[in-house]
Amino acid sequence: MTTGTETAEILIESLPYIKEFYGKTVVIKYGGHAMVDEELKKNFALDILLMKYIGINPVIVHGGGPQINKFLKKMNIKSDYIQGMRVTDGETMDVVEMVLVGKVNKEIVGLINFHGGRAIGLSGRDGDLIQAKKMQLMKSLVENAPPELIDLGRVGKVTHVNPEILLTLDSKDFIPVIAPVGVGEDGQSYNINADLVAGAVAAELSAEKLILLTDVEGVLDSAKELISTMDIAQSTELIDSGIADGGMIPKIQCCQDAITGGVGKAHILDGRISHALLLEIFTREGIGTEITP
Repeated sequence: MTTGTETAEILIESLPYIKEFYGKTVVIKYGGHAMVDEELKKNFALDILLMKYIGINPVIVHGGGPQINKFLKKMNIKSDYIQGMRVTDGETMDVVEMVLVGKVNKEIVGLINFHGGRAIGLSGRDGDLIQAKKMQLMKSLVENAPPELIDLGRVGKVTHVNPEILLTLDSKDFIPVIAPVGVGEDGQSYNINADLVAGAVAAELSAEKLILLTDVEGVLDSAKELISTMDIAQSTELIDSGIADGGMIPKIQCCQDAITGGVGKAHILDGRISHALLLEIFTREGIGTEITP
């Protein structure tokens, strides 16, 4: 009886959030350990299904770095990184596209559909969904010397998102699953950071939320305690003070850009926690860090 009452209380607690987000779009960047652990993969698919069934429109953008590394190793292709970004020549780009679009994307689509969903896999090349251009990276090799242009190869950044195909899929109740491969004006494909793609898609769709699933609990303060909520100004202070560093900086900046572009809120969550999406969206406390305007 107690268990039944607790379950009812949980459902009642979630009711205001179900009403608030009904008919709204939520863009989720799916990556990290949540894409590797079998139980977490299943729970992610179930979370997405529940969101869809209660009237939320989820759009998924996925990563796939470990899977790409695995295939490159098998093919004896060496990976070089500059400032955390993979140098992507033509041969590497072929592998990136093959793994992200042909393998990882279809596995996610298949998992969601197996559990009763209607997912459709896309890459940025489909319908010119993600238009891109070559990323320019400047690096100062010697102090007080002019910066040098670093060639990352076929690494791109988003220039435009064409929402038409996503809106069409939404109108037919399909769940889009997007591989972060863009297409340039030259017709070439470009490898793009999945966080950046998710942020750009969320801004173009004026999404209610952007959610980044990571392998950390969220953003931490100077005492290494989780920050539950903060605004853009506070998040900038964390970066400027050096409290937020390393890989957390681009994630925070991605969230800031999305909010500036019209997204309601952005969230950085620990994807290693089962049902992280539901716990963040449908409970008062949440489990990660939310960033607000």
